[in-house]
Amino acid sequence: MTTHAVATAVTLYRSRTISLEQAATVGGCSPEQLRASARSLAPVATDRGHARE
Repeated sequence: MTTHAVATAVTLYRSRTISLEQAATVGGCSPEQLRASARSLAPVATDRGHARE
């Protein structure tokens, strides 16, 4: 499971191009691991209320 593969899988999953299970296969991890990675890759809100990526 590489960071690039997981980031690609999360992007495809969030765009609803592929399912969570398919994204996990692309990322080389389990669906539970992908969910955890997706949370850690989520944009973080700043003090101005805008998301930062």
